[in-house]
Amino acid sequence: MKIIASSLFFILFIALSAFAQKGEVFTNAQGAIRGYDPVAYFKEGKPVEGKKEFTHTWKGADWHFSSLQNKEDFIANPEKFAPQYGGYCAYGMSKSYKAPTDPEAWTIVADKLYLNYNKEVQQTWNKSQKEFIEKADNNWPEVAKKD
Repeated sequence: MKIIASSLFFILFIALSAFAQKGEVFTNAQGAIRGYDPVAYFKEGKPVEGKKEFTHTWKGADWHFSSLQNKEDFIANPEKFAPQYGGYCAYGMSKSYKAPTDPEAWTIVADKLYLNYNKEVQQTWNKSQKEFIEKADNNWPEVAKKD
C-alpha cells in the first residue's frame, strides 16, 4: 500500500511540473498564499483570510492581512512570516518541484511556515519533516530561479 501511495504522490508531482508555477512567490488571483494572512499562522495558530484593505506588495506579490497590525508586523520583518520556498509546496520542493499550495495544509517548524499542496501531501510531509526540509532547502536556490 505504501508503494502505491508513494507512486501516486510521484505521479501527482510529475503532473504538476507540467504546469510549472512561475515566479519566486506562489500567487493566484487572490495573491500570495491564496489571499491568506501569513502573520496569522504565527499569532493565531490557524489560517485566516486576509483583507484587500490590508495589502502589501513584497517580492512582486500582493500579500493580504487580516489586520493593520499584522500588515505592519510583516512589513517590519517579512522573512520571519513569509512561508518557506515562496509559498510553494514544501514537499514538492523536496522533490525539486514548484507546486501550488492549500493554505489549510500548513505547519510551523522551528519558527518557519511551511505549506503543502493539500492535507494528504501534508500527512506524508509530517512523517519526515526534517529530511524533507533539508532536501527542500538544498533544492530551493536552483528551483526558485526556474519559471
